[in-house]
Amino acid sequence: MEAILMKIYEYYSGDERNMLLHAYDYAKAAHANQKRASGEPYFIHPCAVAEILVDLGLDPATIAAALLHDVIEDTPVTEDDIRREFGEEVLSLVSGVTKLDKIVFKSQEEEEAENFRKLFIAMAKDIRVIIIKLADRLHNMRSLNFLSKERQQRMARETLDIYTPIAGRLGISQVKCELEDLCLKYLDPEAFEYLVENIHQKLEERNRFVDYVVEEIRKILVECNIHGEVFGRPKHFYSIYKKMTTKNKTLDQIYDLTAVRVIVGTVDECYEVFGKIHKEWKPVPGRIKDYIATPKPNLYQSLHTTVVTNFGQPFEIQIRTEEMHRTAEYGIAAHWKYKEQTTEETTLDQRISWIREMMELQGGLKDSKEFMDTVKGSLFSSELLVFTPQGKVISLPNDATPVDFAYAIHSEVGNHCTGAKVNGKIVPLNSTLELGDVVEIITSPNSKGPSRDWLKFIKSTSAKAKIKSFYKREMKDENIRLGRDMLEDAAKRKGYALSDILTEESFKKVSEKLAFNSQDEMFASIGYGAVTINQVLYKLIDFFRKEMPQPLVTAEPTYHGRLAKGTVTINGQTGLLVSFAGCCSPVPGDEIVGFVTRGRGVVVHRRDCPNLKGADPARLQAAAWVAEEGGVRFKAAIVVTADDQGAAIGAISASVAEMHLEITSINGRYDKNGSAIVDVTVSLTNRQDVEVLIKKIMGHQKIIDVRRAS
Repeated sequence: MEAILMKIYEYYSGDERNMLLHAYDYAKAAHANQKRASGEPYFIHPCAVAEILVDLGLDPATIAAALLHDVIEDTPVTEDDIRREFGEEVLSLVSGVTKLDKIVFKSQEEEEAENFRKLFIAMAKDIRVIIIKLADRLHNMRSLNFLSKERQQRMARETLDIYTPIAGRLGISQVKCELEDLCLKYLDPEAFEYLVENIHQKLEERNRFVDYVVEEIRKILVECNIHGEVFGRPKHFYSIYKKMTTKNKTLDQIYDLTAVRVIVGTVDECYEVFGKIHKEWKPVPGRIKDYIATPKPNLYQSLHTTVVTNFGQPFEIQIRTEEMHRTAEYGIAAHWKYKEQTTEETTLDQRISWIREMMELQGGLKDSKEFMDTVKGSLFSSELLVFTPQGKVISLPNDATPVDFAYAIHSEVGNHCTGAKVNGKIVPLNSTLELGDVVEIITSPNSKGPSRDWLKFIKSTSAKAKIKSFYKREMKDENIRLGRDMLEDAAKRKGYALSDILTEESFKKVSEKLAFNSQDEMFASIGYGAVTINQVLYKLIDFFRKEMPQPLVTAEPTYHGRLAKGTVTINGQTGLLVSFAGCCSPVPGDEIVGFVTRGRGVVVHRRDCPNLKGADPARLQAAAWVAEEGGVRFKAAIVVTADDQGAAIGAISASVAEMHLEITSINGRYDKNGSAIVDVTVSLTNRQDVEVLIKKIMGHQKIIDVRRAS
């Protein structure tokens, strides 16, 4: 209890400090003589919750609400008392948490379901409510040892299923990781103790290795004249446990128990250090992840790579800027923790502006569907939680339907499904379920089975597999006839006769790819949905076209944004609808030609683009570059071949940084000869930049070839 007082005096001043001290005294008096299961004064709990939130950097109103979050529920204090003493904002937060436990329920299942529905609604109204609830759950998990084993496991399971995904989606990794470790402690205590004991045994040896890696990376930073911070971070137990169970590995087979983090000043420095590290150590194929270019849904950004030292020890490195590090550690809480550091709109503020916008909407929209949909889509983009009438939580893919729900309950429920009720109202089976919906499935013993049309709208892969299994087992002859008819109709729509394209030779080619033993098996697979019509039809057409070659069609263009008027002339004219082809990415200085499309204007290709081979000459138009207006930028695609991927990425990063250009995308792979192939797209203004960049990259060691993509 003294710890929170010290932090209030340390971090707050003036009216904010006075309000928090008042909240402290008020809650202490309200909870007087109340005890926890441990026998300690109950007031220890709200103090601990408030301390967690202070460490996360939350605002004073949230800290006050944390101190007061149980007074309305557990003491004679009323909402009017809180409003009078602390104002509407604090009352709103306290009420948001309190309402989760205020209703009397008929059963534990009903209570669980309704509490979570209330949780999601409260979270949508003010995101700080769920942050208080996460801190509340974290302290309860820390003191779980005083409860019965049954309650320990029930709370740990609930925490792992619901609260840790929410913490992860909000990006609050500190809370998420500690919650996961505490859940593991109670759900699989033997595994937890094993990890604690065995990981600590080799701690000194691992620390020596991490110190070596940190020192080597610091040398790289000095050589690059980059100011940064390098440190080791041990993986938390649950992430190791998941890797062991999902990949069936022993602890000795997991080498990256510690990750090394590199914090630098800018994005360019991230990529430069990334390349230098791959020069120093060989990267592990398939373990390079660029979350800077493609952030996670919770706004997490970082470069991840696993490399191997010269003596064969693999380890993981994470490279990020200071702002990315704040977001990774504190997630949405970084908005409050760091907002006072600058008067300008920072990159971090821009990234979490969607949260601020939602919070600004809360007063006017309250429970409106638009607001709820916005929050749900943001926080649960990859998982949808709905409920049975008995209160059981069912996890489904996003945009799932009642049919997905039915098959999640049981195959027979799905197979005999004839209708559905959502929140007590009958709805079509292709309706999209929403977060918190209560779903009831209507079944009939006279049902003949699932409809094939369900395969067009259901989202769950397991539901699709169960429907396909039903048709494969129950209706083989019907499937053969149906599949043949479907394939014939689809071929006619494409302008082919099935008898022309389905020959003994073409079927042999299809069966090599899709493993059919007979044409009847192929038709049956189409009939019950094991394969799509297009999977078969396009292979048959491709084989037929090779026997009877057709003119090539130009590639679909990639639009690079609006072109400045006058950048390209077509037959001497300007002001036309013009876009650039993504297949060859022309830039000023290239010889170009225009291709007249149907409905998309003129697409500009490089004159040597292979996709123009066989094009109708009447649709090719003379094109020429003119002086750009306003410094128009273009994207040029380059292919780099090297002895290893690290050398290629290092050469690209160094050359691009030296020329002050911008990488817009980068992807790596290996060819059949073992050479590293890196495809990189760079934003620049003219062909001379491309030629200079190619020469610079080619000048690096271990580079085999550099060329424009086509």
